[in-house]
Amino acid sequence: MNAELASLAEQLLSLWTRALSEARLMLLPSRLYQIGILFLCIFLAWALNRWINPRIREWMHGLEGKPKWQLRTLILLHRRLGLMIFTLLIWIAAWLMAEITPFISRRFLLELVGTIALAVLLVGFAARLVRNQLLRRIVTWSLWIYVTLYYIGLADELTRFLDALAIDIGEFHLSLLRILQALIVIGTLFTLARLVTHSAATRIQNNENISPSMQVLTVKFLQVLLFGAAFFIGLKVVGVDLTGLAVLSGAIGVGLGFGLQKVVSNLVSGVIILLDKSIKPGDVISIGDTFGWINSLGARYVSITTRDGKEYLIPNEDLITGQVVNWSHSDDFVRLDIHFGTSYGDDPHLVRRLAIEAATRVDRVLATRPPVCHITGFGDSSVDYILRFWITDPSGGLTNIRGNVYLALWDAFQENGVSIPFPQREVRMLGPQIAAP
Repeated sequence: MNAELASLAEQLLSLWTRALSEARLMLLPSRLYQIGILFLCIFLAWALNRWINPRIREWMHGLEGKPKWQLRTLILLHRRLGLMIFTLLIWIAAWLMAEITPFISRRFLLELVGTIALAVLLVGFAARLVRNQLLRRIVTWSLWIYVTLYYIGLADELTRFLDALAIDIGEFHLSLLRILQALIVIGTLFTLARLVTHSAATRIQNNENISPSMQVLTVKFLQVLLFGAAFFIGLKVVGVDLTGLAVLSGAIGVGLGFGLQKVVSNLVSGVIILLDKSIKPGDVISIGDTFGWINSLGARYVSITTRDGKEYLIPNEDLITGQVVNWSHSDDFVRLDIHFGTSYGDDPHLVRRLAIEAATRVDRVLATRPPVCHITGFGDSSVDYILRFWITDPSGGLTNIRGNVYLALWDAFQENGVSIPFPQREVRMLGPQIAAP
């Protein structure tokens, strides 16, 4: 432990000595006028940014109908306009100094600051690939610090210092440097996996030859495969032994299997649903008292939206083990039945014809599969009928189309004098009974 502390102290002293040496070099005349040129470039960049910035902002406000990615790119460039102007001025100054004098020391500081400024600018653009705002800031500042130390020449000393901050467990050497390398490699691979997954998902979803359920399954398989590969490759690159991790994950998996049986059952049921294509996004289904159409298929549940705007999250296991009515499984044809009755005094032939004509006039009722009407029995107070018709858009609702057909029947019966009987009861009030003598 004492040896490690002594090594850390020695490295810190070396970094301090290097910093003092660089500070003394800044006092040389050849460096002082370069510092003056740097301050002049900073002032000019600030002045030009103050003059150009409002004009560019006003021009951007007038843009309409442009794609979102172009607008985002313009906003990104607009925010970094000052740094871009400063970098350009520094390199112009370095080029002028190279034309005036052949000595590299006369422009060394200008080229160093210009290189760092350009690297910082490129890091800012590349960090936009990270979506999370907090993580993006961490990545940006970390890369800015590393780039600055790298071009100053302190990267090796910093690497040795971070590697010395370590814990040794047997042959396993866990240092702060290795942890940072693992985070950088895994983060980079995760970013690449996300880009590849997003691009592949867009292509798959635009392919009409692939069914919606297979699209969801393929996208989820790609996500698991790419992100899992990125994680394990990142650990392998930084030297982590995956053998012990495999044994540990197997033991953890057995324990989780007993505690998370329902979760695992839903996951497996979700895969089965995607493979057998029993339901898919856009299908109209009813399970129990829930009737609606499927919004999305998740790993654990299926999202169903009903006609009243409620969204139900049905576990995948319920869809596998329970009875589900899929109104649009093999095709979109749905037959609906309506029961009604008319008076015994009405001609049943006329009633059947009026019912069929009334249903045919309703918009959503199919004319290619014409409605039919049959007598189903002779009731106590009416002749009972059943009217059957077909539709192809169950997602448009079933109750509303039944209501429209009932209204059409009512109008047709009113116009032709057909009555719809209803039970009537007659109550007789009897007087007091005269008792027998």
